[in-house]
Amino acid sequence: MELNLTKPLIFFDLETTGVQVGHDHIVEICLLKVLPGGQSDTRVERIRPVDANGQTVRIPEQTTAVHGITDADVADKPSFPELAQSLLEYIGDADLAGYNSNKFDVPLLVEEFLRAGIDFDLSCRRCVDVQNIFHQMEQRTLVAAYRFYCNKELEHAHSAAADTEATYEVLKAQLDRYQGVDYKDRSGRVSQPVVNDIAALSAFTANSQWADLVGHIGFDPQRREVFNFGKHKGKTVEQVFEQEPSYYDWMMKSDFPLSTKRLITAIWERRKQKKINALKEHFGSRN
Repeated sequence: MELNLTKPLIFFDLETTGVQVGHDHIVEICLLKVLPGGQSDTRVERIRPVDANGQTVRIPEQTTAVHGITDADVADKPSFPELAQSLLEYIGDADLAGYNSNKFDVPLLVEEFLRAGIDFDLSCRRCVDVQNIFHQMEQRTLVAAYRFYCNKELEHAHSAAADTEATYEVLKAQLDRYQGVDYKDRSGRVSQPVVNDIAALSAFTANSQWADLVGHIGFDPQRREVFNFGKHKGKTVEQVFEQEPSYYDWMMKSDFPLSTKRLITAIWERRKQKKINALKEHFGSRN
């Protein structure tokens, strides 16, 4: 179905240095402008991220691993402040659309304009988030999954017994539905991961990028533990503990899950043992 438009609608997506709106920067933007009548035009820009002083901001390795854009790819590109006026004119009075755009892309685009000294007015624009349509129309609840996979209505939802039994039935139905079905991951690798094997299902459903249970600590491309939050986001835990030992004490005294505290304690002890081993090796070599 063609869109019924009364003014231009711009579908857009951002690639960025990270996922913190108040901290991170755009490194690539794609704008697909659709006009009333169906004509369309696309503009893609690579952008060199800069801080408030105009200094280039490094793209973290773990972010490059996701979108493939390196510091070298944007080294000779214009910064957002340099492109801001041109982008503003291209967007004009268009409405905006994207995927997860209301939570991330729109706020970060507005943030970048504000950093460039431009008040990007949303009051005259309508914003369509395609992900929200998807999630609201195809709800990701156990009731919805039971209806979708088992073609049955879940009675007594949110009682432990009913929910447990329904989850069991849904898994069996998923095994039937996805037997022999291809899945392509972000790297383009194709597999058939939904098989009747608990180890394989565990590997497929686990979050391999989390080092702890809640995602406060993740992994970088070298599988080193890194912080996923706060002022040290993206830095390795060992590096932070080496440079700012008090950060470990702050975490242990703060309201972090005990499982996270157990992990950082293991990293803290591992770091201490490395230093002890290094001292033993140093003094041993002198004898």
